[in-house]
Amino acid sequence: MQLGVYTFGETTVDPATGRALNAGERLRDLIEEIALADEVGLDVFGLGEHHRSDYAISSPAVVLAAAASRTKRITLTSAVTVLSSDDPVRVFQDFATLDLLSGGRAEIMAGRGSFIESFPLFGYDLDDYDDLFTEKLDLLLKLRASDRVTWSGRHRAALNDQPVYPRPDRALLPIWVAVGGTPASAARAAKLGLPMAVAIIGGEPARFASLLDYYRDQAIRAGHDPSGLAIGINSHGFIADTTEAAVELFYPPLSGVMNRIGAERGWPPMTRAQYDEMRGPRGALLVGTPEEVAEKILFQHAIFRHQRFLLQISIGPMPHAKIMRAIELFGTRVAPIVRAEVARRTVSV
Repeated sequence: MQLGVYTFGETTVDPATGRALNAGERLRDLIEEIALADEVGLDVFGLGEHHRSDYAISSPAVVLAAAASRTKRITLTSAVTVLSSDDPVRVFQDFATLDLLSGGRAEIMAGRGSFIESFPLFGYDLDDYDDLFTEKLDLLLKLRASDRVTWSGRHRAALNDQPVYPRPDRALLPIWVAVGGTPASAARAAKLGLPMAVAIIGGEPARFASLLDYYRDQAIRAGHDPSGLAIGINSHGFIADTTEAAVELFYPPLSGVMNRIGAERGWPPMTRAQYDEMRGPRGALLVGTPEEVAEKILFQHAIFRHQRFLLQISIGPMPHAKIMRAIELFGTRVAPIVRAEVARRTVSV
């Protein structure tokens, strides 16, 4: 199983100090975090795209390109690229360039995004939310397949045997589809033969088992071998040397972010009781010691049989040193436990 970290690059006020994080400082710290993840043997680092004052990353490819020069083996992916409001040609060129710079370590995780700021920013109508993604994903896949593209659609100028360069280091640049849990999104990824990443950030993860089964069934119906289609799970969590440290460090920034976003969207505030329930054995949060987090990843693997797990360690502002320690523990203590047990399960099957 591939194991990794993803982040949105938070710049909100640290509740412990009352100090607002500078975007430049956060980005520089982030490069150090990616370098450490590579050093301790994690497989993937993902960066989300947002266009808000509380996040520093609006262009994941640019930040990942900076990280490429500091790393040797880790896969560098968006998490996600908001394809609906972007130009697929530019997305492809940016990640092909990243692939060349990194020696074949770039990936695109394409999604519709959970925030809407990019739509008016780039001149798109929210009423076209789904059509934009469908059309632009179609173009992105054509760009990946051939260096000369003929294509037409409703939301972008047509291409007539247009050459698109540079080409990536690999024949096919990996493209994942990120879904929030709707069957239609899973079916789309399956029919296109694309790997799927599922965000599980609340409730009981086991409820997503039927969605993953549906994805595999739809892949078979479309003529694809589901064993060749990877599934990734993306979740919130934190790792520390003791359970108490992990629990107490993670709650203030997590609840702060969820309550701020919840106020925008009409959600009720997160309570401490809800937090404690979500970090329980069947909840969506992975918070605790390395052994506790490994146990929970393996519990989910028994249900989902997925091939990748990404942990969002920094939800709100947290001390850089604590994030670095969590990444170190993930790579040096969680990953060996998980990899050994998944390998054992694979052999036994």
